[in-house]
Amino acid sequence: MSGARHSPCEDGLALSQPDPKSPAPHKRLALAATVLGSSLAFIDGSVVNVALPAMRAGLKADAAQVQWIVNAYLLLLGALVLIGGSAGDRYGRRKVFVAGVALFAAASLACALSPNVELLILARALQGVAAAFVVPASLAILGATFSEKERGAAIGAWAGFGAVTTAIGPVLGGWLVDVVSWRAIFLINLPIAAATIGLALFAIPESRDPDVDHLDWLGAVLAACGLGVMTWGLTAAGARGWTSPAVWSGLAVGVALLAGFIVSQARQKHPMMPLSLYKSKTFSGANLLTLALYFGLTGALFFLPFELIAHHGYSAAKAGATLLPMSLVMGTLSGVAGRLADRIGARPMLTIGPIIAGIGFGLLGGPWLGSGYWTGVLPALLVLSLGMTISVAPLTSTVMAAVSASHAGVASGVNNAVARIAGLLAVSVLGLIYFAPGGAGYPWVMGISAVAAVIAGVVGGVTIASKPQSDA
Repeated sequence: MSGARHSPCEDGLALSQPDPKSPAPHKRLALAATVLGSSLAFIDGSVVNVALPAMRAGLKADAAQVQWIVNAYLLLLGALVLIGGSAGDRYGRRKVFVAGVALFAAASLACALSPNVELLILARALQGVAAAFVVPASLAILGATFSEKERGAAIGAWAGFGAVTTAIGPVLGGWLVDVVSWRAIFLINLPIAAATIGLALFAIPESRDPDVDHLDWLGAVLAACGLGVMTWGLTAAGARGWTSPAVWSGLAVGVALLAGFIVSQARQKHPMMPLSLYKSKTFSGANLLTLALYFGLTGALFFLPFELIAHHGYSAAKAGATLLPMSLVMGTLSGVAGRLADRIGARPMLTIGPIIAGIGFGLLGGPWLGSGYWTGVLPALLVLSLGMTISVAPLTSTVMAAVSASHAGVASGVNNAVARIAGLLAVSVLGLIYFAPGGAGYPWVMGISAVAAVIAGVVGGVTIASKPQSDA
């Protein structure tokens, strides 16, 4: 989701961890470290969206380069998040967490100092690599640090503080863009990273999973390269045209690499994405639903601030603040949605919720957008927020219930990766429309996002079992 919102099923990465054998003496400080570390990834994604127009002007970037500022981050995060979790289990969760935070800080400094857009894109890719290790490690640390009885409250606090920082991020980032420079949004990561590392070294005990003795690097490389080449092909089509042999060659190579990834997962003894999980119709349907819904969500949250700044006179800070109601609604009502899903089942909520979100996307694309925030933007965001709130909690529980407890961690990681990849595809595909000559593509972007959400609702109604049973 471009980092703007938590992806589904992140909680499962912590819930699947075993109880600690020797509880940490500084649990609250350990929790604070994980909150600060994961917030680096969440804030950065949401802040960058409101800074893109300033980056484009300051670095004289073209449309494709603007897309890659976001896609470079999403690509590496989505492709490596599964192996990032395994690396923590294999080499030590605290060690991987601290290394990831340090790399994120170094990459943030490189972003701030980048003299041209090419180096900025490279630094953003390094941030994506770092985030792929930080986020799963932070959740695994919670699972290893807190007992089963304490874990739910710890995860709730982690998610709550993450939601607050994610909501504040665009407002603070927009203010920094307006008052200082877009480069300042990356510099604020440095003191946060320093505090995170200090707390982690002091309060987090090292933990490992002795059963993990192999990392699927082949799968990680094939996934990253396949997604990367396909993304390049889709992005390059905007400048080169669909008749370009280079574009079609890139798409073909990308498809071949991803096919190789699937084959490797079938043959690996310890694959990063076990294909056996997809024996569950509910698990497969939930991930297809995630792909469609988060395609629409990322498209909306990426292009809405850009549209408001470029064509409706909003400052970066004001554009960032427009998304605050969404965070407030989802943060306030998610618990209610979870309890309702327990009472009536996931299927009706995963049918109705995405369709309501689709209506919100459609409203955001209407001609009334320029009539003012209170009449043109806020009503549509409230409808979208309601739809997403209805969808997210049951989606998380559905994915977790569709597989056996031993596969809960990898299942949640797969679903998390699917959400990131959906965002990657949204920025690439919808960017072809938004940045097309003439500049009239925004309503089409929102219309396609609306259709994707409605498709997600149909998928939910057809594939999701009311009480999913584990098949994997």
